[in-house]
Amino acid sequence: MSDLPQATIKVLLVEDDARLAQLTARYLETHGVVVTIASDGLEGQAEALRRQYDCVVLDLMLPGRDGIEVTRELRARTDVPIVMVTARTDESDRVLGLDVGADDYVTKPFSARELLARIRATVRRVRGQIGPANQTLTVGSLVLDPQRMTVMLDGKPIEVTAYEFAILRALAGRPGHVMSREQLLDLAKGSADLSFDRSIDVHVSRLRAKLGDDSRSPRILKTVRGVGYLLAGES
Repeated sequence: MSDLPQATIKVLLVEDDARLAQLTARYLETHGVVVTIASDGLEGQAEALRRQYDCVVLDLMLPGRDGIEVTRELRARTDVPIVMVTARTDESDRVLGLDVGADDYVTKPFSARELLARIRATVRRVRGQIGPANQTLTVGSLVLDPQRMTVMLDGKPIEVTAYEFAILRALAGRPGHVMSREQLLDLAKGSADLSFDRSIDVHVSRLRAKLGDDSRSPRILKTVRGVGYLLAGES
């Protein structure tokens, strides 16, 4: 697969540690990423809404307004992909970040190389460069348009994040077939992250809520215990 034209990637880095922000920005810029830095949550939120970015890299612990609050505000007004950065190691904190709308996360201390890979994978997902061909996918009354990144259920639009769309798209490419969490992570993130496969469970739970699917007896996104998930469409 050919890489993205790197110079076209615009990233907003919201980080209150000035030294870390400068070092991270310097590394990303040497790899063709255009970086804008915001030093607190309020500034980052305003900047993310003022200009168009391909990805927002957002620290969890920020002065003014923390990353969770900023993510909630951004998700109410934009679908810009969000990669959350956290120094916390508790799974509950990472789940919370995903649950409020973050698309991915990295934990401190992180390597700039890993962050760059996460950003590129996120941008590829949004631009339709991961997964099946850019053709409309129909499973039951669910219709996905990869080119427009839209989801329709019974003719009504369903708002999903880029990460959620990537999961649906992967499942819709093989309707009725079970896909493991590792497979979904690989397709949705661009590289498997076996240390935190519950992130898929969180996104599937959110998708079920948006699709009106009963979590105890789902008709669309079904769980195959001990194996993974499948997209069945409504029965």
